[in-house]
Amino acid sequence: QVQLVESGGGSVQAGGSLSLSCAASGRTIGSYAMGWFRQAPGKEREFVAGISWSGGRTSYGDSVKGRFTISRDNAKNTVSVQMNSLKPEDTAVYYCAVPGSVGSMLYVPTRRSEYGYWGQGTQVTVSS
Repeated sequence: QVQLVESGGGSVQAGGSLSLSCAASGRTIGSYAMGWFRQAPGKEREFVAGISWSGGRTSYGDSVKGRFTISRDNAKNTVSVQMNSLKPEDTAVYYCAVPGSVGSMLYVPTRRSEYGYWGQGTQVTVSS
């Protein structure tokens, strides 16, 4: 069993930055890819960013490419996402997730169905 706890959410004005972190416990996640998703009110949960267990490959949703950067620290069992140039449409609850199975060192799942463990989420609000 994996427990995930997100932190770092908050409110920021458009153009600002926030950094989210996710701490994993219950299992060493060094052999698992990790991802971030977000869900705005009335919308489907969407993929934001993912990183392979090796850290050698990353993937981003089209709406955040060039603005968000995902990273991980396997020694600390954490994954983070740096969010720059935030827009009001980035407002959502952000979730950290771990896949249900181990993949190759460059495996980065991007579909919600590929993830088996989820955090409780942290709210990000961007005002115009």
